Amino acid sequence: MEKTTARDLMVPFEEYATVSEESTLKDAVDALEKAQEELDRKRYKYLHRAVLVLDNNNDVVGKITQLDILRGLEPNYKQIVDASTRRLSFSGFSSQFLTSMMEMHSLWVHPLSGLCAKAADVKVKDFMVSPTEGEFIDETASLEEAMHMMVMGHHHSLLVTKDGNIAGILRLTDVFNYINGLINLCNV
Repeated sequence: MEKTTARDLMVPFEEYATVSEESTLKDAVDALEKAQEELDRKRYKYLHRAVLVLDNNNDVVGKITQLDILRGLEPNYKQIVDASTRRLSFSGFSSQFLTSMMEMHSLWVHPLSGLCAKAADVKVKDFMVSPTEGEFIDETASLEEAMHMMVMGHHHSLLVTKDGNIAGILRLTDVFNYINGLINLCNV
């Protein structure tokens, strides 16, 4: 069997949703929706769940997931979630503790009132997440290396590079789909 690489399973950069860091949350939602509509459903089983954020030079400076979009609608999350605690898992905490956090930090006091205004006013740069060193992988890297990076870093995607530039995005959903296909070939 030939070695499967990050390049083999990545979504090419040109096919992924992107916005500038000066864009609004609404722009990001629109870009994600457009990319989902245009996605080649014969090639990709799963829709996009993130948007890449570009600077003035069209370099990737951040990423916004669907969860980040929800977080961006409530600015008070900045009080408790920042780059250092972003991956902090609140699983295992009681529902009473999580509810007390909402009350203490005045989260979702006006749940969805003003949603349209927030979506039009909040800038992507205010809630995007900048990629860490562990979220980049060379296009020639093996699938095994990519899976290791995803598992150890708890990443839902990796930015695939070619000659130092972003060539595509390797999504966990595509890796899982590929592995699922291999498992289904087993005669066990």
